[in-house]
Amino acid sequence: MFFPTTSSPQPFLRSHIFMDMDWIHHLERGSGDLTLLLLHGTGGNEKQLLELGRQVAPTANLLGVRGRSLDEGFPRYFRRFSATEYDQAQIASEADALAQFVGDAAQNYGLDPAKVVALGYSNGANIALATLLRQPKALAGAALLRPVMPLDEPPAPDLAGLPVMLLHGAHDPYAPHGQNVGPLLRELGANLTERRLNAGHELSGQDVQLLQEWLAK
Repeated sequence: MFFPTTSSPQPFLRSHIFMDMDWIHHLERGSGDLTLLLLHGTGGNEKQLLELGRQVAPTANLLGVRGRSLDEGFPRYFRRFSATEYDQAQIASEADALAQFVGDAAQNYGLDPAKVVALGYSNGANIALATLLRQPKALAGAALLRPVMPLDEPPAPDLAGLPVMLLHGAHDPYAPHGQNVGPLLRELGANLTERRLNAGHELSGQDVQLLQEWLAK
């Protein structure tokens, strides 16, 4: 079941909102093989990062996915007990389910499963990180914007050569809780690009520029 949008930003794109495969999601086709898996922050939805995705990857397929947990009515990808304490069982199950969704979406929509890169912001970056650690074969890479480590006991898969970008905000109040993300990914062998920007938790023009450069490679 889908609901077509009224317009698309470029003539070769088709946009639809889908509610099958257990996740509400939005697919906007591009002319290239790359697919960006767009994962929103708390209170966002499957369309929150579409504009960013099109800015940083003009020809990519954009696949936005809405989190299935609610925090005071706002969509998230997993429950939290406090600002830095998360429901570990739900994180694990939702990360595994998201990995399964990526495979199903690739098959159903004719996307290349070997060219799906996650682009996650805040809570979306955290579920992308959990998915990367629990199901590393589901993603070809990940751009994590303002992440923290959501897993109390993260697994240690072999991420040899997997491209990952971390963008932290120097003034982000959550930044101290994300300090261990980069060292862990390096230890696991990821091809890591990490930057600390003159920003808070919000995104900036520098995020856009760095993402464009990273994805172009």
